[in-house]
Amino acid sequence: MSTRTLRDALVADLAFVASGEPAGNVTAGHGALDGRRVHVALVENRVASGAIGTAEARRLGAMFSVAASERAPVVLFLDSAGAKVSEGLRALGSFRALYRNGLEAALKGVPIAAALGRNCYGGSSMLAHLASRRLFSPETKLAMSGPAVIASASGMDPLDDMFRAMADATLSAASRAMASAANTVWNPQTGPAQWLRVALAECGDPLVGFRARHDALATRFRRPLAPQAWESVHRRDLARIYDGGYEAREGDGILEGRGTRGGLEERFVGLVGKGALNAARAWRFSQIVWALLEAPPERLEVFLDCASHAARLDEEKMVLTEYVVDMGAALASLGSKASRVGLTVAGKAGGGVYVALAAPAARVASLHGADIQVLPGSAVAAILGEASESAPAFADYRAAGVAEQEFKLGLLPGNA
Repeated sequence: MSTRTLRDALVADLAFVASGEPAGNVTAGHGALDGRRVHVALVENRVASGAIGTAEARRLGAMFSVAASERAPVVLFLDSAGAKVSEGLRALGSFRALYRNGLEAALKGVPIAAALGRNCYGGSSMLAHLASRRLFSPETKLAMSGPAVIASASGMDPLDDMFRAMADATLSAASRAMASAANTVWNPQTGPAQWLRVALAECGDPLVGFRARHDALATRFRRPLAPQAWESVHRRDLARIYDGGYEAREGDGILEGRGTRGGLEERFVGLVGKGALNAARAWRFSQIVWALLEAPPERLEVFLDCASHAARLDEEKMVLTEYVVDMGAALASLGSKASRVGLTVAGKAGGGVYVALAAPAARVASLHGADIQVLPGSAVAAILGEASESAPAFADYRAAGVAEQEFKLGLLPGNA
């Protein structure tokens, strides 16, 4: 069954009309469902390095912004390996802006439905999980990392029959449908109209919905997570940032505390340490942020020193994307409650982990010497067949839109 069948069925059932010429791999326009105007975007993968670059991100971001102002539904068709790795930092900065627009639309109550083609990896899988429901083509594969990246990280041959069988079983539409009632595998014998009616129905307070998703993610662990093992810590970077003093604790690669700089107190939370982000660590991070909504602080600083998510099949069995999206949803929800959220990249950062934390932030800063990349070098090599370049300068980060400020220890401005 061709993935084009679902795309064409959506186009037909929505009476889709394109608005202008395509923006690269994105064709945007509008349609109607039962007389209700619907914004529609078709994202179609034409290159192995990803379908969403700067041009595509601008078109999609604009659509989300208009939909948010109109409170009009959005339907996404996603057949994409994610951001255009070949565009480097420009793609990462553009995707940050796009994802911010998507989060804002979702939290304003815009109904979003996602129908998926053959590939839905990385940033595309994150966009898919802004939707309340997802309709999978029978052959869809969805994951934070594509099979080539997972194989490279595992030291395996992506063409090995055993690896391909394991990857297909883990990333398949059938396995995703078992993971969540919000995932449905399309029956080609029926049109998608009835599914669209359910997916685009008003669903109450979106913040409550995202919090319910977070709680449901806790049930996927084979056993309940053990209580957090915290230790008080002293960090030289925090000592210089918080001129009025601070207290911090760290456990399982998560940092938490409070400090004062420029006479103003703020809470902080962070992903630190050398390990790649797994589902358990992401859930613990989100749990801290969701708890802050009970009494939102005026200011929250997020510290990031985590190069990427874990590219492993055992993590993908959990649908790692949902845990990454949960972090961004928690921070965006806190921001919607008048908390000012800032992000400081203290070491390494990149990919979906960076996007999830940077998109809800009012300002992204990088410490001098921080290394922000679209993906780690090994992942880029697995996709493009060549290693990534050395760490860019801050001017490159600012030009690409991945950071607005650079902090040099000993000369740190306040979080104004």
